[in-house]
Amino acid sequence: MPNPSDYIALGSQLEEDSEETEEEQEEEWFIPVMESPWVLAEKESKNGEATVCSNAGESGENSQGNEWNRGDIDGLFCPICMEAWTTTGDHHVCCLPCGHIFGFSCIRKWLQQQGTTKKCPQCNRKCTLKDVRKLFASRVVAIDGESQKRIQSLEAKCISLDKKNAVLIKKEAEWKKKEAEWKKREALLQRELHQLKEKTIYLEHLLDVKPRTLGHPPSMGGYCVPSLGSEFNEQGPFILQKELGVDDARLFDIDASSKIILMTRRLQGLGGMHVLTKMSLVAPYTRQDISLPTGSKAVRDLHICPSDGSLSLFASLGKKLSVLSTKINNFILAYDLPAPAWSCSWDLNGSHQIYAGLQNGSLVVFDMRQTARPLEFVNGLTSNPVHTIYSLHNSTLPSGVTAVLSASSAGICQWNFGGCEERQPVVLETGNQGACISLAYCLSSDDIIASFRPRIDNSNEMAYSQHLLTPAIGQGVQGSHVHLKRFGSNCYQKLAVTCANVNDVRLPRSAVMNIESHGCLFASGDELTGELVLQELPSFTVIQHLKLRKQPIYDVKYVHDVDGGLLGCLCDDILQLYGNHALK
Repeated sequence: MPNPSDYIALGSQLEEDSEETEEEQEEEWFIPVMESPWVLAEKESKNGEATVCSNAGESGENSQGNEWNRGDIDGLFCPICMEAWTTTGDHHVCCLPCGHIFGFSCIRKWLQQQGTTKKCPQCNRKCTLKDVRKLFASRVVAIDGESQKRIQSLEAKCISLDKKNAVLIKKEAEWKKKEAEWKKREALLQRELHQLKEKTIYLEHLLDVKPRTLGHPPSMGGYCVPSLGSEFNEQGPFILQKELGVDDARLFDIDASSKIILMTRRLQGLGGMHVLTKMSLVAPYTRQDISLPTGSKAVRDLHICPSDGSLSLFASLGKKLSVLSTKINNFILAYDLPAPAWSCSWDLNGSHQIYAGLQNGSLVVFDMRQTARPLEFVNGLTSNPVHTIYSLHNSTLPSGVTAVLSASSAGICQWNFGGCEERQPVVLETGNQGACISLAYCLSSDDIIASFRPRIDNSNEMAYSQHLLTPAIGQGVQGSHVHLKRFGSNCYQKLAVTCANVNDVRLPRSAVMNIESHGCLFASGDELTGELVLQELPSFTVIQHLKLRKQPIYDVKYVHDVDGGLLGCLCDDILQLYGNHALK
């Protein structure tokens, strides 16, 4: 049986058949007289059994074996043969004046067999074959008025709900905006509260300075330095001068001429914004937070310009290399990089050239007088992040050539820039020591110390270059320090190797110092003892242990000042500053 949904009906057209003679009527075959579906429905209700008429050769059930009801028949099938009508052919959909619809061949045969009393098989209204009207449409559809009203009501409710939902969405966006403003305001209030607490502590310190601090300055973190006691070894070139609380600081540098410290910090509270903090080394140790350029993320390396202390260079993981003016506390340059920056350096031979080591192993050279593009860009020998860069003096190099010393987990390399000839990098031979995790260089003596830890997985290039700001503390493992000496422009000699307790996760910092009365010294943290160890080079003889109040060690820096030298060690929330009394 054809699918009933394939047929509909609209409109009508009159089509009269020619009169047929009695002989023609006698020649037509007759079909059994079928009672209308309404009569069948009445019989069904009386007898309790379903009987449905069908055309010749078919049973009282449809092809699917289910019984038809009136709702299934109305508007879909011819009520005489129970077959779907068509829009063409003999079974064309048609209607009588009374409005009832049949297949043309069925109603024609029905009326022909009625003789002189021709009536509609559904309502028994008199009609003739001439009264049959063909309908021309693809489908017959009867719309339920009540259902249509319900549909319209539901549509109106949906429109109303959509309007209410749009209003709620708008209110939600407004509340989220207000919430963000409240959180921002809360962070600012937290900062102001922290600064007020520090000022209060400082004022209390002024009221009773001797009993509370024993002559030491107050800390940024709101606590005072107790008596050092015998745990701090003063038998050596350095003694503890100041101890400052620095919440969540990871890197620092000192401008001895201006008596200021620059630190990278991450503010506590919501958001955890990364900032730079400028702090005075002179009482009352005032400080000021400086916001980073948009998109900078965490600062990975920082250096104050050796020729101009008012400029500072910062390398960040936000693919930025930035220059800060400490006179106006604002960034004056910000270069976009192709990859996150892990290290940076000023050029020692001129204040205009700067360098950046990238996470993908590349090095970039910029001239601050040309802000459009890099001066030079070189791909690294490996894809390991360049975690340290030092600029070298060009006194032994050809004219117009500058050189830098870089370190990654793969090892140490010297790169030459400028000049007419193309030059290949010089790889320093350190032996099979493991992964290089730190590099320290002394400008005045050309002494180099490279620190190594054992390799664990050579397939993971990032395994030995963990980010400095990682929350993992790690633990001590057996590593080594290698002492190298630079001779001439590209020559290096390995002088000594010693065992060391190094961190198995983080990248430590260390410093090499050339002190007149003690020669060349190396300062590094011992992960097992929790001390800052000073060793004499090239023998690596330990000459002083400096006990630290907290672990781990994040950064170590040494600078010359008017009083001699200043060695700084940044631990967890504490910056300890040691003076070189041997030079006083």
